Amino acid sequence: MALFSLFLKADTTPRRYSRRPMNWLRQSINLFLADRAKTRDVHILGVAEPLKEGEVALVGAGPGAPELLTLAALQMLNEADVVVYDRLVSSEILNLIHSDCQRICVGKAASYHSVPQSRINEILIERSAAGLRVVRLKGGDSFIFGRGGEELEQLARSGVKFRVVPGITAASGCTTYAGIPLTHRDYSQAVTFVTGHCKKDGKSPDWASLVASNHTLVVYMGRLAASQIQQSLKEHGMSERMPVAVIENGSRHNQRVLCGHLSQLSRLAEQAASPALLVIGEVVKLSEELSWFNFADQKNLAASALNHLDNE
Repeated sequence: MALFSLFLKADTTPRRYSRRPMNWLRQSINLFLADRAKTRDVHILGVAEPLKEGEVALVGAGPGAPELLTLAALQMLNEADVVVYDRLVSSEILNLIHSDCQRICVGKAASYHSVPQSRINEILIERSAAGLRVVRLKGGDSFIFGRGGEELEQLARSGVKFRVVPGITAASGCTTYAGIPLTHRDYSQAVTFVTGHCKKDGKSPDWASLVASNHTLVVYMGRLAASQIQQSLKEHGMSERMPVAVIENGSRHNQRVLCGHLSQLSRLAEQAASPALLVIGEVVKLSEELSWFNFADQKNLAASALNHLDNE
């Protein structure tokens, strides 16, 4: 089925904003899935070369909302014989995988890997060597704190053919759904992505270089290290009144955005569940004005969180 005709079948009647945006795309995906049983091995979407036997596709799943999948990612999921996925991939995206495809969950959370990285590499090599079409599915973008490069190094050394499908990284997708522009001419002329989960023998971020004015800081996997991050930024001169946000389940239907100041960062993070993204900078104060996704719910959640902090 051509993608164009797929979209023509979708209901594109203008609607008032709803809790779950982009209904037209969801309906298109449903139509696509309904016809897939008889067309799975056909080049359905036509946006990328078909996945070949014995090939591994490293695919970024985006921050969680299925409508943020790229067309190439959707095509790879349709063509795969086996999908190896991480914990951060949302259930809504996993539901797009066809029923006769083998699914292998390799877990992976901060300080806990249900499957060691070495075994993940072995799975990819073994399945591709068996002539299967393999998708390695990761949340966000595989090349931004996703260890995608490390996995591809092992595939390259083993002579496995591979390709990469980029995904929308959390820093872009989650902040957009939270109404926080990463850059703004009045507030931020630069943005830096850092990880709050370094290797045990690795160096910590250069906090002194991250406290500059007119700058946005986005911390991946920083929820458990929020207290240390807060203290480090304060010690290097960042104001305790600097706006901060903790975005939980960004872009998903259960998204929560908890906003406050640097002095409250650790306590805000304690109230959030994983996955969560930390955003620090003056642009955060635009969130209330620019919030558009689940606006009423987000406003109530933010008020509840701040009231909880005030009462402590």
